[in-house]
Amino acid sequence: MNIFDDIIKGSLREDAPNGDITTEYTVSEDETVSGSFVAKADGVICGLALIARTFELTGGIVSVDLKFNDGDNVKKGDIIAFIKGNAHTILLGERTILNLIQRASGIATMTRATAFQVKDFKAKITDTRKTMPMLRVLDKYAVRVGGGYNHRFCLSDGVLIKDNHIKAAGSVTDAVLRAKEKAPHTIKVEVEVESLAMLNEAIEAGADIVMLDNMSNELMKEAVKIAAGRVLLEASGNMGEKNLRSVAETGVDIISIGALTHSVKALDISLKLD
Repeated sequence: MNIFDDIIKGSLREDAPNGDITTEYTVSEDETVSGSFVAKADGVICGLALIARTFELTGGIVSVDLKFNDGDNVKKGDIIAFIKGNAHTILLGERTILNLIQRASGIATMTRATAFQVKDFKAKITDTRKTMPMLRVLDKYAVRVGGGYNHRFCLSDGVLIKDNHIKAAGSVTDAVLRAKEKAPHTIKVEVEVESLAMLNEAIEAGADIVMLDNMSNELMKEAVKIAAGRVLLEASGNMGEKNLRSVAETGVDIISIGALTHSVKALDISLKLD
């Protein structure tokens, strides 16, 4: 099973719950057509495996000749892939394919541009859980293709103590100590802080990673000095709107950016039949 199968199947069900009646009414069932997917803007292509797999899941026979690989730069006018096969299959899968690869390519394009800004520093660019519902595995894959890194995938695979956890637990110390007591040794504990005092408290309590939430660059520089390598430091909070080079210059280890997936502009791609 392809890791994207659930996404593709859900998209097809949404788009054609009872078939593609326009194609059924206008095109004969045995009609064969050919065409090409064409980039209509410059960017980083991503999600190409979705093309052939979508056609497979629609049940028809379509040959796909890819001209690029995921992560390649494409220019406006580039032919991404040639296709040939059953017209019903191609027309049924067209919109699902375009929706998914346009979004994935947009994320990869934005991530590459973002990562380029900090290429001279140790800071890694990561995504967040602010992904499109049901598309997380594709969104996070696109971040990796673009040269970024993944934060935790879900609530089940990482401990991230945020402000509401701290309020519910009573304090940073209480929240961290409880998490450290219950978490296996393979799970790191991260805590979000809003001040240097909270940073000190998190370090003393035994946190492994500290998220610096909406701190100024000056405060983050101080945080780096205080931490002195004892914990990983993550800069967070509207990072997509900031000068990332100046953030990286503070010495933080990670810069997490929700905008990579929640505010992405899709890369324009079209399917043109011959």
